Amino acid sequence: MEKDPFAKLSVFFPMWNEQDYIERAIDAAREECEDLLAQGDIADYEMIVVDDASTDATPEIAAALAAQDPRVRVVRHEENRKLGGSMKSGFQAATGDLVLYTDADLPFDMHDVHKAIRLLRYYDADVVSAYRFDRTGEGYVRTVYSFFYNLMVRVLFGVRMRDINFAFKLCRTRIFDHVELKSEGSFIDAELVVKAQKYGYSVIQFGVDYFPRTRGISTLSSPGVIFKILGEARQLRREIRKITPVL
Repeated sequence: MEKDPFAKLSVFFPMWNEQDYIERAIDAAREECEDLLAQGDIADYEMIVVDDASTDATPEIAAALAAQDPRVRVVRHEENRKLGGSMKSGFQAATGDLVLYTDADLPFDMHDVHKAIRLLRYYDADVVSAYRFDRTGEGYVRTVYSFFYNLMVRVLFGVRMRDINFAFKLCRTRIFDHVELKSEGSFIDAELVVKAQKYGYSVIQFGVDYFPRTRGISTLSSPGVIFKILGEARQLRREIRKITPVL
C-alpha cells in the first residue's frame, strides 16, 4: 500500500549552554530527516534550535549552522525561560504538520524516529511518546524520582505513561488547535500528554534504548524544579476540569 508523505517534519531542540552537543544534534537530525525524505515518509523538513539565553558558545554555533544550512532556524530567548518556555517556543515556531521535540544530548538513537513515524501512521495516532527501556544509567536517585513522578501523574490525571518526561514527543501539529501549553518548567511534558488525551487525541508510547548525558549538567531533579512541578501539577488539575473532548 502506498503512503502519502507528511508534508513537513519540524525537529526542535531546547538548548541552554549546549555548545558540546549542538553540532552533533543537528548532524544527527539532518541525517535522519534526509533518510526519511529519501524513503518518502516526509516531503520536507526543518531543524529548530531554541536557544534559551545561553551564556556559552551555543548562540554563535547556532548562528553559524543556520548560515550554512537554510533548513536550520534559530529561536533566541533574551531571558532564560527554562524547559517549559523553550518547548512552547519550539512548538510555536514549527511549520511542519509533524513536530518532534528532543534534547540536544540525543538521549536515544535518532533513527528511532523512523519507527515513531511508522507507528503514528499505522495507528492513526496524534502523539507518539517514547520511554526508556533501561534508566539505571542515569543513577539511582533520578530513577527513584522518575518512578514517583510517573506515579503522581497517573494518580492525579489518570494517564498511564511509563516515562512521561522523556524528551521524545512526536506530535501532529493539529493537536495545538486545542492544546495550549502553559507550564514554564519541566512539568510541560506531562501537561502536553494529559491535555492531548483529555481533548480526545490518541497518544501511544514505545520503548527506546537510552543514552545518558556524558557532558554538561542536568538540573531536572533539583529541589527548585521539583517544587515548580508540584505547583504546575496543581494548576493543571484545576484547568482540566473545564476541558471537553473534541474527538
